[in-house]
Amino acid sequence: MKKRVTGIGGIFFKVKDPNATKSWYQNHLGLNTDNYGTAFEWRSSENPEQKGFTQWSPMNADTNYFKPSEKDFMINYRVENLEELVAELKAEGVTILDEIEIFEYGKFVHILDPDGHSIELWEPNDEVYDKLTEGRTIS
Repeated sequence: MKKRVTGIGGIFFKVKDPNATKSWYQNHLGLNTDNYGTAFEWRSSENPEQKGFTQWSPMNADTNYFKPSEKDFMINYRVENLEELVAELKAEGVTILDEIEIFEYGKFVHILDPDGHSIELWEPNDEVYDKLTEGRTIS
């Protein structure tokens, strides 16, 4: 099997007013935000020509996206082969919360960790994601 997790794909957290939060981070910390937050652009150490992204997204406090977790945040991890990884995780007894969803910018599934955190796994298509991202923070 290829690597399981290859990096952090995103941080999602609940706030009272996502637009105010994005504005505060843009004004005070220089994040370039859009409707979803910002995408931190970086380069692969193994292939510097290859871009990668880590999404930062404040979400409405009443979002159901993290369910069944009641936690105020969710971490998204980048993975190399989601189908193979899900099969391995099922065999290991990990709770898989949904079916793999496929979008043009990648494949997603949610699992539950032993502390009740919903974890999102993402097999990205960075070339497509690069074209879709407007809010971008580059070092």
